[in-house]
Amino acid sequence: MTQNQLSDAQAVILSTACARDDGAVFSVTTTLKGGAVGNVCKSLLKRGLIEEIQATDLNTVWRHDEERGPITLRATTPAYSALGTADEQDEMPPAETATAPEPDRRRSGTRQEAVIAMLRAEGGATIAEIVEATGWQPHYADVVL
Repeated sequence: MTQNQLSDAQAVILSTACARDDGAVFSVTTTLKGGAVGNVCKSLLKRGLIEEIQATDLNTVWRHDEERGPITLRATTPAYSALGTADEQDEMPPAETATAPEPDRRRSGTRQEAVIAMLRAEGGATIAEIVEATGWQPHYADVVL
């Protein structure tokens, strides 16, 4: 699989899911409004970075399927690879021939970039660490994440 270029919203949702023991996408704790969360999740589904599974917790339902019942979303193995958090012992398919990476169009030095980097780091980040790094109030950092 070639290197996945993720939007900021995709990176935050995937980072949060990959930091959870079960890889659950929901509950999403981001500031996206309206149908934006759904659109981001649809794009991640299309790219194979998340998958649909049967929901056991009704608070995490993505959609209802007539045959399977309540459905939720979780991160797939390629999601961990896309974030650079896959364990070396995970059996991953061999990489395709390398292509030149696309230039990063995000602004550098932003608080959002700092938070994403902290969440991508091994072990993730706590609210307290994010508050210290960004200067945000704890209640705001909790809402943003």
